[in-house]
Amino acid sequence: MNIREILERAVQQSASDILIIAGMPAAYKIHGLLQREGERLLPDDTQKLVEEIYQLAGNRSMDTLQACGDDDFSFAVSGLSRFRVNALKQRGSLGLVIRVVSFHLPDREALGIPDNVMSFAEFTRGMVLITGPAGSGKTTTLACLVDAVNSTRNSHIITIEDPIEYLHHHKMSVVTQRELSTDTDSYDAALRAALREAPDIILLGEMRDAATIKAAVTAAETGHLVISTLHTVGAANTIDRILDSFPPEQQQQIRTQLAMVLEGVVSQQLVPTREGGLVPAFEVMRVNSAIRNLVRESKAHQLDNVIAQSAQEGMISMDQSLLKLVQSGRITPDIALRHSLNSEWMQKRLSTLRG
Repeated sequence: MNIREILERAVQQSASDILIIAGMPAAYKIHGLLQREGERLLPDDTQKLVEEIYQLAGNRSMDTLQACGDDDFSFAVSGLSRFRVNALKQRGSLGLVIRVVSFHLPDREALGIPDNVMSFAEFTRGMVLITGPAGSGKTTTLACLVDAVNSTRNSHIITIEDPIEYLHHHKMSVVTQRELSTDTDSYDAALRAALREAPDIILLGEMRDAATIKAAVTAAETGHLVISTLHTVGAANTIDRILDSFPPEQQQQIRTQLAMVLEGVVSQQLVPTREGGLVPAFEVMRVNSAIRNLVRESKAHQLDNVIAQSAQEGMISMDQSLLKLVQSGRITPDIALRHSLNSEWMQKRLSTLRG
């Protein structure tokens, strides 16, 4: 089976990812579960498939893969789909992990992204963070927010991504999409350049280090809306993760700046449904004066209580979101407990439901 046939098979089965690793058949991730198909791949087989995908991607050079041991890029196959590729070396052989990305922008209603998340697209300045583990749908949520702005406002949106997944057409807004390696050397460099490119909104694919975080906070301070992601679960963990990126002597300054510019944090995870699919659960924190004070005063551990008690302001905790999915019959109590952040709280609420 060649790489084109593997990609076609993935699209036919609505797979989210493809894993091509020597020693096993090609594996497709479907609704969060890996399904292996075909014959076991030998190192020569994976080498051939890697070479084929580089040819498909416009005869891209394999120099980065050979020199660094891994390489990220994206490309499209006409009439099929877009693909985000991580080529890698492992145990002396070459492998691929491929994300399948639709040509079409995601339908936020079909995906279950609620209004209180989409409302963050209405902000004109400040910082909004979309957080969650790898593969939780953060990029999809970002794409929906960008499309909402693009469809309703006259703005200049600059996205800095690694790599570009969803392609945005110019609607009411102008969307400039820049890709790491192809269009710019680093998030930090692209972010500093973006401030000279008349942006209204800057989408930053990921805040990876202190330099990028500092540049993003500065951009938000200067009156832009900055939307970015972090691999954290929960608002409190997100604040701590940002601060821990800096040396102790800089943390108070960043804490003060963050308290001023942060407008909201969305934390999400994909949870298995009763039917064998996946459904997103969201924690939503909208920053009010009480939350700004907690951030400023280094009391992030108290954020969970404020979120849980502020439903009237459009907030919801991750555990409350999971409980709603149980009450609606979408997920089982066991799944909710497994994905909860406060298992003791969840156990008590589930006991009340059973009772």
